[in-house]
Amino acid sequence: MSGIYIHIPFCKQACHYCDFHFSTSMKKKEEMVLAIAKEIQMRKSEFENEEIETIYFGGGTPSVLTSEEINFLISEIYKNYSVSENPEITLEANPDDLSSERIIELSKSKINRLSIGIQSFFEEDLQLMNRAHNSAEAKKCLEEATKYFDNISLDLIYGIPGMSNEKWKQNIETALSFGIPHISSYALTVEPKTALNKLIQTGKIEAPKDEVAQEHFAILVETLEANDFIHYELSNFGKENYFSKNNSAYWLGKKYIGIGPSAHSYDGVSRSWNVSNNSIYLKSIQENKLPNEIEILSITDRYNEYIMTGLRTIWGVSLDRIETEFGSEYLEYLNKQVWKFLDDDLVFIENNILKPTPKGKFLTDGIASDLFYLNLE
Repeated sequence: MSGIYIHIPFCKQACHYCDFHFSTSMKKKEEMVLAIAKEIQMRKSEFENEEIETIYFGGGTPSVLTSEEINFLISEIYKNYSVSENPEITLEANPDDLSSERIIELSKSKINRLSIGIQSFFEEDLQLMNRAHNSAEAKKCLEEATKYFDNISLDLIYGIPGMSNEKWKQNIETALSFGIPHISSYALTVEPKTALNKLIQTGKIEAPKDEVAQEHFAILVETLEANDFIHYELSNFGKENYFSKNNSAYWLGKKYIGIGPSAHSYDGVSRSWNVSNNSIYLKSIQENKLPNEIEILSITDRYNEYIMTGLRTIWGVSLDRIETEFGSEYLEYLNKQVWKFLDDDLVFIENNILKPTPKGKFLTDGIASDLFYLNLE
């Protein structure tokens, strides 16, 4: 089972924290949709023997596309690939694009899952992040979306400067009040070359604090688990049967094709990524050339990726799989490195599966990087 990810590189405005590839000019939107459709056709041979189980529109802001453009791209996938009987088809959307009319339109399409970028229900947070929607729009769109879609995810950001624990709890409670079955939540991170970084450097706002983010994370886990959410990946919480199939496939190392500028692909042995430049992407596709770079993954690369994705998920890292897939040398190395984390009660081993403890969850990425094999090859 495989997936197709489509990167729509347009946004109405730039959020202060975002370093993803996008353009705020819509001038080349129609041309881009045609180029993406052409890339879908050009790459069908890669998945000749695969069945597509998930289609995911990410970005950027895919909801800036018209319903006709979305339907056109979905139909191109159906024309060129073998799609399973009941695929998960997700559209990332912003609240300001989800009017009642638009939600009804989308509900009549093949889109069966919405991932809505709420980030916060508080006006001052949305302004600090330069989001295109306001608090009222966030609530209104969830009210409407839940009438027509059962499978909805929303994004929330924690660790925002000035956000108290109480305010963060209110954000979570508001999200829960809509009966949403999936929540993705991330700490506000400061990436270089973003407006947020500049605002912090010039002293206009304070930098996010790690200890605040850690407290918010603990509140998030405790509140959602008390409301029957399963914490199945570090940043993702789903009710039973509502895990994101698209994201789960990525964490479980399944194959996927990434279409559009800056999109990444993985086929089990190599990773490739398209150029992060709209003009170069368009010119390349017009010339029938794939604008991508390919990296063949070494056994060490694959081991390190498995450590990173495994530790972040409910499925953990299988020590048996380390031995059979990567060899005893890697297992010995892992056993040597992991002791300090076992002693500090940050990870545990059960049924030969390595997982973080509740105390270790927030520190997962740091633990994983300490377990990486750096000097084998």
